[in-house]
Amino acid sequence: MEIIFLGTGGGRVNLVKQIRWTGGFRINSKSANIHVDPGPGALVHGIELKQDPTKLDAIIVTHYHIDHCSDAPALMEAMSGYALKRKGIFIGSKYTVEGDDKNDRSISKYHLSTPETVYSAKIGERKKFTTKKGEFEIEICPTKHDDPTGFGFKIYLDGSVIGCTSDTEFIPEICEAYEGCDYLIINCLKPTSDGIPDHLKTEDVIRIVKIAKPKLAILTHMGMTFIRAGPESEAKKIEEATGVRCIAARDGQVFGKGLA
Repeated sequence: MEIIFLGTGGGRVNLVKQIRWTGGFRINSKSANIHVDPGPGALVHGIELKQDPTKLDAIIVTHYHIDHCSDAPALMEAMSGYALKRKGIFIGSKYTVEGDDKNDRSISKYHLSTPETVYSAKIGERKKFTTKKGEFEIEICPTKHDDPTGFGFKIYLDGSVIGCTSDTEFIPEICEAYEGCDYLIINCLKPTSDGIPDHLKTEDVIRIVKIAKPKLAILTHMGMTFIRAGPESEAKKIEEATGVRCIAARDGQVFGKGLA
């Protein structure tokens, strides 16, 4: 199993300036290849890193903001054999799949017709999916964010549990939601509070990791203030405060066998 980061940047300024890429990450495993939150650059950087989009089994969009979904339609076409046959699995927030209360949507109905399976995620639900190579399960975890239907998740895949918080402000229930993870990918936008809700800061990550106790915590989706503060130094603070190994991911970084 490997996890490849096709983008570790977050926030509107970084999105436009591309100080750090914004293509999400990809999980490659024996039973499934899964791309999570394919924002701008997911397709191009994936190809640069020799990640064949036609070999995807599933795409996950945790909420319908552009930095998490802009490249999803292109990857959906690739996953479905250039949109020539219904193939693959698409998992998205309700707003992503069904549209919001203003009928705004991030993925067209045409592209939603290309996967064989489309699942509108429901908080608290655990669902099994079968691929041509095997199977995986996803457990949908809560978030508190601008997309009220957004979600985090735990994926059970080939004997490992990979968690991802997605974008969320701190809420107590997410701490226990991620217990039992081997690897917990945490979207940490900022080092300290800036008075703006909807995203985690370093102090919040410490609270989560102290309770969730993953084998490895991986930071991503870092905003400009976090980048200026020094991602490695923030990861060290988290590791020292929790006793859990913590790494700030870099663009293009691959966590391989054992994900070390």
